[in-house]
Amino acid sequence: MNPKPFGHTNLTVTPIGLGLAALGRPGYINLGHATDLNHNYDIAAMEAHAHTVLDAAWEAGIRYFDAARSYGRSETFLASWLQTRHIDPTSVTVGSKWGYTYTADWQVNVPAGQQHEVKDHSLPVLQRQWQESQANFGAQLNLYQIHSATLDSGVLENTAVLTELARLRNSGTLIGLSLSGTGQADTLWRALEIEFDGKLLFGSVQATWNILEQSATAVLTAAHQAGLGVIVKEALANGRLTPRNQTPSFQPQMQTLRQLAQQHHTTVDALALAAVLNQPFVDVVLSGAAQADHLLSNIQAININWQPELADVLLGMGEETAVYWQTRSNLPWN
Repeated sequence: MNPKPFGHTNLTVTPIGLGLAALGRPGYINLGHATDLNHNYDIAAMEAHAHTVLDAAWEAGIRYFDAARSYGRSETFLASWLQTRHIDPTSVTVGSKWGYTYTADWQVNVPAGQQHEVKDHSLPVLQRQWQESQANFGAQLNLYQIHSATLDSGVLENTAVLTELARLRNSGTLIGLSLSGTGQADTLWRALEIEFDGKLLFGSVQATWNILEQSATAVLTAAHQAGLGVIVKEALANGRLTPRNQTPSFQPQMQTLRQLAQQHHTTVDALALAAVLNQPFVDVVLSGAAQADHLLSNIQAININWQPELADVLLGMGEETAVYWQTRSNLPWN
């Protein structure tokens, strides 16, 4: 787990990072999320649980950590861990995101008509959430990203927002954007055109890419070549690429994954993560594990001997983009 440059930025990352989407709030769409949290949603208990997983990540050599304003208390859990463990700020890279506000009120299931998080990419939200993130991390916040930027939200055409992001960049914070949905590629192509002071505004991108959803390959390659740091999220498709996926229609693929894992003396999740790690455009892939043992299983991906024959089988499992995202949208909060 050796640190390496994050694109052409001045930051370093480890090949695997830890994302806190599943650790910072009671409800999430990962398969088996409730089991991972032991159905215990007491705030102090969840903070202690998050610290346990963060400890395991640290011991495994992980030095990149990912949070967001909308991941419940992910920022405060991460910040309290950094403080109580006396982590040297220069030894880790911390990223967070703005643009969604957490509205689930610490519930697993919200009432009809209410959302778990509300999207707003306006300047007032950026300014408010920047101050909130600063209160948690201060100078330890290295990367600040637009959360799930889309062309529809208009954020990439909002001059006031872009100007403020450029100001933050010029003050020393790397600015990035995360992506989601069927329009990932189109959004990133547009982002790669945005410059301030003669250089690209965005220094990094965080996108969904896994063996089922490969539609952003070309634009992520272009981003990598342009010097952006590339982070991949949802490498396990929210648990669909683990044995927790009991969907009948997916069992032929799962059987193949199990057989390949057995042949390579590893686990299904490590195999799926290895497929991401071995893409030439990837700088860091996030583990979204909410249990320490799952995290330790994930990081075995580093030890897999990647071969063309293995790549052919795994990358041949891709789904139609629209089908993938529709399936994801149907995953229940738990």
